[in-house]
Amino acid sequence: MFFRLLPWEYGIRNLFRRPLRSGLTLLALTTVTLMVLVVVGFVRGLERSLAVSGDPRTVIVFSLGMGENLEYSSIPMGTTDLLAASTQGIQERYGRKYASPELYLGTKVRLSQDSPESLGLVRGLLPAALLVHRQVEIISGQWPQAGEVLVGRLAATKLGIAKQQLAVGSTLWFEGRSWRVCGTFSAGSGTFESELWCRLDDLQQTLKRQDLSLVAMTLGPTADFQDLNLFCKERIDLELQAIRQTDYFATLRKDYAPVRWLAWLVVSLIAGAGVFVGLNTMYGSVVGRIRELATLQTIGFSRRAAILSVVQEGTILAMTGALIASVIAYGLANGAAVRFTMGAFELQIDSLTLLIGNGIALCLGAGGALPPAMKIFRLSVVDGLKAV
Repeated sequence: MFFRLLPWEYGIRNLFRRPLRSGLTLLALTTVTLMVLVVVGFVRGLERSLAVSGDPRTVIVFSLGMGENLEYSSIPMGTTDLLAASTQGIQERYGRKYASPELYLGTKVRLSQDSPESLGLVRGLLPAALLVHRQVEIISGQWPQAGEVLVGRLAATKLGIAKQQLAVGSTLWFEGRSWRVCGTFSAGSGTFESELWCRLDDLQQTLKRQDLSLVAMTLGPTADFQDLNLFCKERIDLELQAIRQTDYFATLRKDYAPVRWLAWLVVSLIAGAGVFVGLNTMYGSVVGRIRELATLQTIGFSRRAAILSVVQEGTILAMTGALIASVIAYGLANGAAVRFTMGAFELQIDSLTLLIGNGIALCLGAGGALPPAMKIFRLSVVDGLKAV
C-alpha cells in the first residue's frame, strides 16, 4: 500500500529554518567522519607499505633463529659468494649475479653533534642492491661514496625532522662520525623509504665489523626456492635460514595485526560516539517540532512519511558532512607521512577508505535520526498538538 510522501524540499527548508542547530550538527558529523577517515587511512597506509615492500622473486638469507629481527642477524662476509656458487637459479646478467650483501642496524642519528638524537635505520650495501631491490629508484643525487649516505624519501619523518634538513649536501651524525647526504631514493612507498643507505665497506669500518646481517638475492624465472631453502637446512654449520621477501613482510603484517585491530576499535568507538551525537542532536530537533509533526498528520500525511522526512534531514546533514570530511582528508591527510616502529609510511585515503568513511556517515545520519523520530511518533496526534 502506497502512502503520500512529504515534498523533498520540505526537509531541505527545515534545515535552513534552524541554521545554528543544523550548523552544529554538520560540524559534529564532519568531525566524526574526518576522524574515521584518518584512522582508516592509517590502517590502509600501514597495510600498503608492507604489501608493496616484498618482491616474490627476492629471497632473504640471514641467521637462523632471528625471526623477523634482521638487525640482530650476523652471518660471515663470505656467505654471499658461497650462496652464489652453491645455488642454482640466481638471476644473472652480463656475468653478474643478483646478490646483495647487506649490513642492517638501528642506531641513533643526529643532525649535529649537539642536536637531539632519534632512532634511525641504516643499511650498508653495494651497488648490486639496485639490481635486487628493483622498486628502489634514486630520485636526486647519486649513489653514496665514502663518507656519504643516501636517504629514503620518508627518512626525515622517521627521524622526526623536516625534509629540508636532509637535502643533498647536509650532514648527519651516527656511529661516532659525520655523513654527507648525497641523494634521495624512493621505493614505491615501501619500508625501505625510511632508511639511510651507505656503502657496505664504509659502514663495516665504522662499526669495526666484518660480518653481514643478510644476503638478498633475486631468483630467476625458472628457479626453485626450495633448492636454496634445502641448501640452508643441509649446511647446519652455517646456521642460515632462507625466506621469500613476500613471506617476510607477510609475517610482519601478522605481527602488526593487534595494531590494526586497535585502529578498527578506535573507528568503532568514534562511530559509536557519532551515533550518540546524532541521537542527541536529532532528539533536540524532533522534540522541538512535535506540534509541527502532529499537524502534518492532521492534514493527511502518514507517520511513516513524517518519519522519512526527519530521516531525510539527518541523512542530508550526514552526507554533506561526509563530503566535506572527504575533501579535507584527501587534500590534507592523503600521503601524509607517519612515524612508526618499523620506520614511516604514508596515510592512504583511497577509494576503500572513502567508502568506509561515507558508509559510516550514512549510518550515522539515518540511524541517528530514526530512533528519536519513532519515539516522538508514538505520541497521539492530540497530545502532539497540545505540546508546547
